[in-house]
Amino acid sequence: MERAHTERPQGHSPRQIGPYYLITRLDPAGPGFPPVPERRFIARSADGDRTVLVRTPGEGVDPERFLVEADAGRRLLGPWVSPVAELSPPSDSPWYASPYLPSLPLPVALAVHGGPLPERTVRAIGAALAETLAGAHATGITHAGLSPAAVLLAGDGPRLTCFGAVRAAAPDGEQRSGLPGLEPGSLAPEQASGGRPRPPGDVYSLGAILAYAATGHTVPDSAELPESLRSLISRCLTRDPAARPTAAEVLHALPPASTAPASTVLDSSTSLLTPGWLPGRVVAAVARQSAEVLAAELRVPQTHGA
Repeated sequence: MERAHTERPQGHSPRQIGPYYLITRLDPAGPGFPPVPERRFIARSADGDRTVLVRTPGEGVDPERFLVEADAGRRLLGPWVSPVAELSPPSDSPWYASPYLPSLPLPVALAVHGGPLPERTVRAIGAALAETLAGAHATGITHAGLSPAAVLLAGDGPRLTCFGAVRAAAPDGEQRSGLPGLEPGSLAPEQASGGRPRPPGDVYSLGAILAYAATGHTVPDSAELPESLRSLISRCLTRDPAARPTAAEVLHALPPASTAPASTVLDSSTSLLTPGWLPGRVVAAVARQSAEVLAAELRVPQTHGA
């Protein structure tokens, strides 16, 4: 597993968040990685029956807004979402949990692969995320937290996390640029200045994720982008929200022309998330993480009278 470390979250006893005991921190340590708006840990219940991905607020995040956004995240549905399954009780320090799925944050996947991901992988990631956003936007939901660090890569496809991170970082009307945890290249200009997060802002962030997966940078030079994706990503990253494509249009544009005739390509990620979509080194790292978590032994403190 890409090296991670376990740290004591503020407001919690050592190695424990709520009822869960920490196995490892999911996010990478050290410079060179994009910021993460929440702390994410792989953890297990004392009885060993449940392994989860548990999150706590990142630096500078208001804990009340963090929980509000986590609760709202229950509305974001679909196969490519890391679902909010459990929230901390009102009396506890804030956290929320999702079922554990072996996966790597997108920045770690690039480090494991040794550089930008193949175009096939970039298109598959984009299609899954665009499909999720198109469904959310159709029901009036804005993710407001997309960034490279918000994307986890599992063997069967990506998973979205960090729902509402922009709203949790600061309320509407307040400058959000430069705040801890927010990746500046992924933040739409209208959101950076304090504007209310809306679907075009999600599309801007999606373009930044595609750019990052393809080049290692959220704001690359146009020449760095794969020629076949250059126009689409550039349209997503335009400063004018009205000039950006919709998530549904991004989804429709991502399958390469060779996949099938245009009239038969489904607006779905299924045509791209086929065997081999993920590079071998990343698949191996995900499998290694799974084995290490499965083998992890927890020394759960004994309670008095036990």
